[in-house]
Amino acid sequence: MSKRLAEVARKVGVSEATVSRVLNEKPGVSEATRQTVLTALDVLGYERPTKLRGERARLVGLFLPELNNPIFPAFGEVVGGALAQNGYTPVLCTQSAGGISEAEYVELLIQQQVSGVVFVGGQYTQQNAPHEHFARLSDLNLPTVLVNAPIAGLGFATVSTDDAVAAEQAIAHLHQLGHTRIGLLLGPADHIPSLRKLAAARRVADFLSLAFDDDQIVQSRYSLEAGQAGASRLLAAGVTAILCASDPLALGAIRAVRRAGLRVPQDISVIGFDDSALMNAIDPPLTTVRQPIEPMGRMVIELLVAQISGADMVSDEFLFEPELVVRASTGPAPSPASTRKVT
Repeated sequence: MSKRLAEVARKVGVSEATVSRVLNEKPGVSEATRQTVLTALDVLGYERPTKLRGERARLVGLFLPELNNPIFPAFGEVVGGALAQNGYTPVLCTQSAGGISEAEYVELLIQQQVSGVVFVGGQYTQQNAPHEHFARLSDLNLPTVLVNAPIAGLGFATVSTDDAVAAEQAIAHLHQLGHTRIGLLLGPADHIPSLRKLAAARRVADFLSLAFDDDQIVQSRYSLEAGQAGASRLLAAGVTAILCASDPLALGAIRAVRRAGLRVPQDISVIGFDDSALMNAIDPPLTTVRQPIEPMGRMVIELLVAQISGADMVSDEFLFEPELVVRASTGPAPSPASTRKVT
């Protein structure tokens, strides 16, 4: 306690006695000083005494890692609408190059006394990213729900699409079409959902007597441009089909196929992941693995509201079954005589 008093006193620029009077609700402290001391407690990560916590604002932080990939605004719409129906106002937190960091957003939300936080993707999905701000949320017992597979040990309720099932569905579909040399275009090497897809793809390949050589696996950033570059490497390796970890990656792959003078799906089949907006309107319409965002969004709100209402925080991961949506970007494997290797 004495260490806490001294640290808060230094932060605010008052005496330890003043901090003690605030914490014990003693007279002789101005309202401005009282609020400054309480804010310092929050910023330094100390939990307020129960009698001083007050009612949290009916605000919920909603983290979307980016807006360029349509799946994240789609999740944001579902979760944000459900929050409003339950009487909460979402506070949108998005990432941009050179902008506010996740950790800085977390501190701002804590200062605003938000009722909870929802992350739809973010640094918790990457092994090599900073994670200290998640420990901060845990220490404060702030209701928090994650969407998408996290690193181990964070201890938050999580709602995920089953990445293993997604990979199994896609590879089984390509195998049925006669493809034996399949390329994988995944996210970064430390990205947990991509690692799950890769592990499942290897298991299915062993079962189906397929092989995934090193040149058939590309791990990159999540963007159309990265998809094009990665797909070009896979084409040079002689694949006849490309399974992508997002729809933007798949769009980049289709661009790479066309710039190589090949056709989708006659020469190369392409599968995406998400079934984000307008994937049925591109040329050719994209075969993709659909994330069930509506039921996932409802589960997110159920878990969050339960925590806000005082239920014990759970650390379970709730896995939702994806659905393979077959469209025109996949077709039978080309005959060996017609297969072309791009160099």
